[in-house]
Amino acid sequence: MQLDLESLSEATSGAIGSLVSTTVLYPLDTCKTKYQAEVQAKQNRKYRRISDVLWEAISTRQVLSLYQGLGTKNVQSFVSSFIYFYGYSYFKKLYLKKTGNKNIGTVANLLVATAAGVSTIVITQPLDTASSRMQTSEFGKSKGFWKTLSEGTWGEAYDGLAISILLTTNPSIQYTAFDQLKQRILKGKTSKKTGTKSSPEALSAFSAFVLGAVSKCAATCLTYPAIRCKVMIQAADSDDDKRTPAERKAQRTISGALYTIWRREGLLGFFNGLQAQIIKTVLSSALLLMVKEKITKSTWILMLMLRRFLSVNSPKLKVA
Repeated sequence: MQLDLESLSEATSGAIGSLVSTTVLYPLDTCKTKYQAEVQAKQNRKYRRISDVLWEAISTRQVLSLYQGLGTKNVQSFVSSFIYFYGYSYFKKLYLKKTGNKNIGTVANLLVATAAGVSTIVITQPLDTASSRMQTSEFGKSKGFWKTLSEGTWGEAYDGLAISILLTTNPSIQYTAFDQLKQRILKGKTSKKTGTKSSPEALSAFSAFVLGAVSKCAATCLTYPAIRCKVMIQAADSDDDKRTPAERKAQRTISGALYTIWRREGLLGFFNGLQAQIIKTVLSSALLLMVKEKITKSTWILMLMLRRFLSVNSPKLKVA
């Protein structure tokens, strides 16, 4: 029971942290996504810098459109984070129980994180695809969740599934690095309470923010070409798109996206928008982990109270 309680506590605090970070940084995420989705030679690009996206929204009086798709993105972030953190905590504790080890090694941690990531993506991919299409739509022309998905087949709702599974290495690298660094910082710390169920050790807000930023920066740099391809595959078609249906379909594959970037932008095109990606993801991840660490103990206490309430109020069978 303790295993499930700890996993549920981790999942809840992680999901709340994700919800906060997604909402706070959403306008930056929209600018970053629209910038990444455009694949053109430098002289033909509509957006030369990420700030051009922001100025377009301001000049066309569509500032609120920077929040288009926020509801869908929040649902996707909350659900995916809950599933991921629950799966990560569950698989990690299951591994420790089976092996009898007190700590999990780096390789095992990566495998556990990857397993949790794949489970999350298979369930939440349609939400991810819809939010990406809503973000990359023309300002003021974004459609709702169901209308966005209903315009295509259910197969198209899973556009980018293969590369999304490949990108499980990103959070795997991030959370493994974070967890290993956290273990080193908290090494030697034990609860002062004995004979009671103690809450998990937590980092300070500043330490969690710094470790989250460092771990996410490393993961983003290593996986960015795949991130750029994923955005292209899931992006909405623009009104002035001159590609043929066959070209559009081809670009929604990993090989097609890679070829398009190489042909139009060259080798450096695979890293176009990296700075914007780092700024957004590092801030988002650091904020998520900071919020998660600060509410973990509170969530743990609430879970204990809920379990005690349910155990007290559950009906007891009479013994004959």
